[in-house]
Amino acid sequence: MVNKTENEFTVGIKELSIDDLPAGDVTVKVAYSSVNYKDGLAAIPNGRIVSTYPFVPGIDLSGTVVSSNDSRFREGDQVIVTSYGLGVSHYGGFSQYARVPADWIVRLPEGLTLKEAMIYGTAGFTAALSIQRLEENGLRPEKGPILVTGATGGVGSLAVSMLAHKGYEVVASTGKEAEHEYLKTLGAQTIINRSELTPEDIRPLGKQRWAGAVDPVGGNTLAYLISTMQYGSSIAVSGLTGGVEVPTTVHPFILRSVNVLGIDSVNCPMDIRAQLWNRMAGDLKPQHLLEAHKEITLQELPEALGEILQSKTRGRIVVGLK
Repeated sequence: MVNKTENEFTVGIKELSIDDLPAGDVTVKVAYSSVNYKDGLAAIPNGRIVSTYPFVPGIDLSGTVVSSNDSRFREGDQVIVTSYGLGVSHYGGFSQYARVPADWIVRLPEGLTLKEAMIYGTAGFTAALSIQRLEENGLRPEKGPILVTGATGGVGSLAVSMLAHKGYEVVASTGKEAEHEYLKTLGAQTIINRSELTPEDIRPLGKQRWAGAVDPVGGNTLAYLISTMQYGSSIAVSGLTGGVEVPTTVHPFILRSVNVLGIDSVNCPMDIRAQLWNRMAGDLKPQHLLEAHKEITLQELPEALGEILQSKTRGRIVVGLK
């Protein structure tokens, strides 16, 4: 629980009762949650994520229904909850129990465990949505290399693994030389330093290099990608760790038909959400999914929240709450 008063900000474990949970249709015994950048922001006083205190963060959870006022779910159902207001305006997943609106819930697909669902979490869903949008816009393995920026992060790691599993030639970008073997394990065929994607002088039209890109970084990196995409290719943009300003020109859009696809996992419609979770249990589920995570306890969570803000993590961090 995080709490903010006029004089101090605190992060720590607190015992609550079921009656302390916010209103909702379904009560879930949480098995796992996960650590996301947004969760890290929720755990600092000026993160601008949480508006009311005290508060339980955690934008992801998976678990088992213990009670339900909605006919779609019954006791014993295994479920996933991500996005919407979870962990932002509504008590989140860093708790042994959660009460949530039924409209936020996805039934756990066959082929996924509760733990695997949280290795994915919001990051995996974002990666899957990025790939689906790219494929809808013509991406195919035979068209050439696919670039993944921020490749050791949650979205990046899972995008690398999913794309490699689908037969794409994956180029992974990272500034962490010590993580090259990790990225190769996930399926990256080529690894480039992130500095290559942020040259001092970005030409309006550079050499055409990429058949597609998954970009959770944004900023100058996105500007460089826009100028170096192949004709008719697309970039799926889901993040802003590289900044919110994108210095570019109209030339790549009107001369090379480059597409920039905005990826929003928070308000993605439920029909698309459910379809994607089924794909994540099926054709998008990589062989190396389990290798893209480490598991921690609730007691270890505060340290992990600090590390994700400092880019000291790799892959996914799963929080065990059973």
